[in-house]
Amino acid sequence: MNRPATESEYLAGLVPASAGRHGFSRRSMLRGSLLAAGIPALLAACGNGGGSGNGGGGGDQVTLGSNFSDEVPLKTMEAMVADAQEKQGISIKLNTVDHTTFQNNINNYLQGSPDDVFSWFAGYRMQFFAAQGLASDISDIWGTIGANYTDAFKKASTGEDGKQYFVPTTYGPWAVFYRKSLWQERGYEAPATLDEMRALSTRMQQDGLVPLAFADKEGWPAMGTFDQLNMRINGYQFHVDLMAGEESWTDQKVKTVFDTWKGLLPFHQTDSLGRTWQEAASGIVNKTSGMMVIGSFIGQQFEEADQEDIDFFNFPEVDSTIGADAVEAPIDGFMMSKRPRNEDGARKLLEYFGSPDDGVVQTTNDPSGIAANTKSDQSHYTELQKKCAEFVASAKSISQFMDRDTRPDFASTVMIPSLQKFIQDPNDIDGLCTEIENQKKSIFTS
Repeated sequence: MNRPATESEYLAGLVPASAGRHGFSRRSMLRGSLLAAGIPALLAACGNGGGSGNGGGGGDQVTLGSNFSDEVPLKTMEAMVADAQEKQGISIKLNTVDHTTFQNNINNYLQGSPDDVFSWFAGYRMQFFAAQGLASDISDIWGTIGANYTDAFKKASTGEDGKQYFVPTTYGPWAVFYRKSLWQERGYEAPATLDEMRALSTRMQQDGLVPLAFADKEGWPAMGTFDQLNMRINGYQFHVDLMAGEESWTDQKVKTVFDTWKGLLPFHQTDSLGRTWQEAASGIVNKTSGMMVIGSFIGQQFEEADQEDIDFFNFPEVDSTIGADAVEAPIDGFMMSKRPRNEDGARKLLEYFGSPDDGVVQTTNDPSGIAANTKSDQSHYTELQKKCAEFVASAKSISQFMDRDTRPDFASTVMIPSLQKFIQDPNDIDGLCTEIENQKKSIFTS
């Protein structure tokens, strides 16, 4: 895109940062294999009978590779599979792999023997694998489901060749989440500026709380804090360009982001590199932590009775000339592998994922997400879902998340260890930024 998205596009939900001023085609493509982290054998099991199963067997079965591994997402996926089997008349084998393992090993998975259909993300990460020929063109499916989506969602599902490779199902914003009842008990109010957030954090510490629940064992959660600070300090366009490799990590603007974050670290939960995001979120659930910078999927950690006790505020303003109108709201969905064993069945499954029915099943079973399908019934939405939808609709600029807005190899092999190094020792920002920039040059010019 050559302009900010229109209000109607944002009301529809999410223009990926990769569709920004420069576009995907100007970013260098990595044609070789990515460095895989984790255990490739786990992903190799997908499509070959690994994981949990639903439906019958035989050659007419559709295999579905899923990263919906946590309790609520897994329950949601199983409900989606059951509904798809009934309504599309297909048999589905569900192969579930741990979310982070799936993400870190996706390149090996797609180049091996992947499932017919697999869960993935919109934006640059989708475009990257589509351009490598590791996914199938599903433009014909969009001819069937396209009326259910706005142009913004279609753009988020389109490769650099103008063809569609992705069916979006849900999205959810990143913000600062907390429990309403705790804040009411303590008399806390949502901060509008970073200075107010620091003052609130100090007060929370005095009250015996951990101000900011925090975890980065998986490597990606800390990316959300960097994204928020960078957009607040330097603006959305600088963030987009930095993710595209078109700005320098040694720029003082980037160093200011890390320096500002360094000042917030004393308010973060300690020992974060040994903690999962779910473990950190438990502090919000049990009221030992005051707030957490996380996606709306934090709602998955709450019991049904406590869903209405979840609330959030926009990450506060840092610079009044920049404002706080940029929001991070990643889109999730599904793709078809390059050579599906059951192509007809795979296309029927993707048509289901693009239906209003799927949106209802997904957002009913997992109330932390918002349906991308504009024709999905929203009458069952919780107050949190309604607020999330309004929050995203009011944004002027929307990013997809660091590990979706930049090259997969840069995100996984450079930014994950770099952010973890910063969290462990934030005292050499100059050296850290130099290391990131040197690696960025090598990767983006390959």
